[in-house]
Amino acid sequence: MSYLIVCRLNQIAESAVLHGAREMVSLLAENQDFHRPAVIDQARHLRLGLNDISIVRPGLTAPGEAHVDQLIDFARSWDQTAPLVVHCWLGISRSPAAAAITALAIEPDQDEMALAQRLRAASRFVTPNARLIEIGDAMLGRGGRLVTAIKSIGRGADAYEGSRFCFAIRPGEDVPPATPHRRKKMG
Repeated sequence: MSYLIVCRLNQIAESAVLHGAREMVSLLAENQDFHRPAVIDQARHLRLGLNDISIVRPGLTAPGEAHVDQLIDFARSWDQTAPLVVHCWLGISRSPAAAAITALAIEPDQDEMALAQRLRAASRFVTPNARLIEIGDAMLGRGGRLVTAIKSIGRGADAYEGSRFCFAIRPGEDVPPATPHRRKKMG
């Protein structure tokens, strides 16, 4: 089953282990250091150095076409035999935007409005980064439909940090709960 696990930085190791992920996309500030979970294959870890901004600001790295191009290429090369972890600092803006772009890169024959509504249903906290969405819309040839769809779900609920959620690549696919139940060992 192929799906995305969208989470904040402090949930990546637990998310990867619980869901059996071997690949990951990190959207963090350029020089932000963190430990890649051992279960994530180093060769299948995409690190995108960008700040969570929608307007270019001096001293910060705004999301750009090169970032989105790398994300699209990585998404299309994902073998989908195990879930893909997509994370940012808080799991509210950059990673949900990357999840939407990834879903459309892999499954382009889906409706943008339905995708945005699935994203909102998955998490009431998400407010996808507008600049990433605009660039993704253009690079995937969506004609402004992805931008319109994401705007239609509005700003997410106020939160200090997001909660991990699972997101289906294709409409109608079931995904497991964000925190699957583990069986206790007997004995």
